[in-house]
Amino acid sequence: MELVFGQALPAINPLFQPVEVMMSKTSWSAICWRNVSLSLLDQRRLPAEEVWLELTSAQDVADAIRDMVVRGAPAIGITAAYGVVLGAINQKGQQKWYGMVVRDIEQLAASRPTAVNLFWALERMKTVLDNARDEASPPVAALIEEARLIHEEDCANNQRMSALALSTMQHMSGEDPFSVMTHCNTGALATGGHGTALGIIKAGASCGMIEHVHVNETRPWMQGARLTSWELSRENIPLSLNVESAAALIMSKGNVKWLIVGADRIAANGDVANKIGTYTLAIAARYHGVKVMVAAPLSSFDLTIQSGGDIPVEERAGEEIMYQGNTRIAPENINAFNPVFDITPAALIDVIVTEKGVIAQPTQDNIKNHVRV
Repeated sequence: MELVFGQALPAINPLFQPVEVMMSKTSWSAICWRNVSLSLLDQRRLPAEEVWLELTSAQDVADAIRDMVVRGAPAIGITAAYGVVLGAINQKGQQKWYGMVVRDIEQLAASRPTAVNLFWALERMKTVLDNARDEASPPVAALIEEARLIHEEDCANNQRMSALALSTMQHMSGEDPFSVMTHCNTGALATGGHGTALGIIKAGASCGMIEHVHVNETRPWMQGARLTSWELSRENIPLSLNVESAAALIMSKGNVKWLIVGADRIAANGDVANKIGTYTLAIAARYHGVKVMVAAPLSSFDLTIQSGGDIPVEERAGEEIMYQGNTRIAPENINAFNPVFDITPAALIDVIVTEKGVIAQPTQDNIKNHVRV
């Protein structure tokens, strides 16, 4: 695999190669296939409780995705793939099984609109389904194999991204240890196992490159406070939790070298849809000289969408920001704006790291070459 760089990066040192990334304690998954059912670690209950839910139908899976039992673009795609398997299992012996499983795929696709990994995974599963549409029964074994492959590929791709990202940061930021900032949760909980942005951070901490992690709380679901802090503390990685309104102040002190985030969809021109607040952080990072890294698998790219303005941005119920737990904190009879994502323009992004390589200063041309070659 070849590293892909834009014009702004200096010539690559011959020693600049992907570093070895050791599997960490988080080489586990919050998604577990159990022959005829799917078990998910309920992320809504963390960190207070570790509760696993057993799902036995495609509808169960669609509900779990919609209700935030599982979240994170790669994890949503993997979970949906297993949801197709459950749909096929439940149609065994049915004459019109194909149409019913296709209906299940449509329900899964409607569960959340922004993360393109969902549709990418469902398309792979439907290809397997279509190849057997004239059979007497659904291709359960082939669907299980494809879902497991999607899951395994994600873990391997995350490891590759970590290796490439560490080499990139070493090349651009020097040998001295530094601090980073991250937003939302992009670790083992949000992927098939290792993690994208948080996988990079954990790998960087394990080799001494990253000395401290500033974790944004990530309102309103508090994925940073509840999930990212939980993952980092499990591995004894130094961290501090901060309200997002403190991010610019932290950057102004000069010890944060990188803002490292994930992506739910990347447009053809390099604009990135990610957790709400990412755009604001990228603006602050540019002002303070903090470099911005987006870590995402190739499945997060959507070349059919030309720019971020065309990416559908999910909005959730206003009640999510009007309550803290069961206590209402906002007045009655007011409106609320609760988008889940925002769009960070490509001009504010220094590098995008994929399993294939590194895109520096992303543009439509270098993204097209990177994704399609």
